[in-house]
Amino acid sequence: MITQLQKNKILQVINVFETGSKEGKYDTLVTYPDGKNGTRQITYGRSQTTEQGNLKALIEKYIANKGLFANDFKSYVSKIGKVALVDDADFKKLLKRSAKEDIIMRTTQDEFFDVLYYQPALHFFEKNLFTQALSMLVIYDSYIHSGSIPSFLRERFPENVPLNGGDEKKWIKQYVDTRHKWLINHSKKLLQKTAYRTKCLSEQISNNNWDLSKPINANGTMV
Repeated sequence: MITQLQKNKILQVINVFETGSKEGKYDTLVTYPDGKNGTRQITYGRSQTTEQGNLKALIEKYIANKGLFANDFKSYVSKIGKVALVDDADFKKLLKRSAKEDIIMRTTQDEFFDVLYYQPALHFFEKNLFTQALSMLVIYDSYIHSGSIPSFLRERFPENVPLNGGDEKKWIKQYVDTRHKWLINHSKKLLQKTAYRTKCLSEQISNNNWDLSKPINANGTMV
């Protein structure tokens, strides 16, 4: 139900949310104190995977794809997620250099984020009988940002998903509103600052941009 044109726009909006660029900045590397027990960790790539999350799987896929820097990464694989590499200058330089200089890292990221986030989001979308492109954008953004559609957020509003007889547009609006309130009131300042995502999504609902045919102002960048 989602056309390739719509999927491309969805990816561009999420790329802007994540890196500030429609095309996505594959070499984006930042460190945040958002790891276990507030520890600092690397966040990397076009759709921002983390050192304590799925970075190891991304690097393993890059090695399997025989990237130009595959051999350089091999010594780090066993350490990622077990030994803090947040202050390892050589490792961080390698991450950035591989994304800048090797198309295999960029295509690996595209494949990786599609399998890890887009396909599970699409499964939720189709399983629950959603049909609108804006709904897919909302769902995909939640998978990228939170890893899923968190059940604790779903429990905070009354509308059912279409599969269970609910109204699709009402469910999407209530979910976005609930997620926005959760973000702006979160104890972590880092999460509070990401409420621009739900603000943008709310604007698309207000603009009746369900097929995503209208331009989207994604945090200051037009898509």
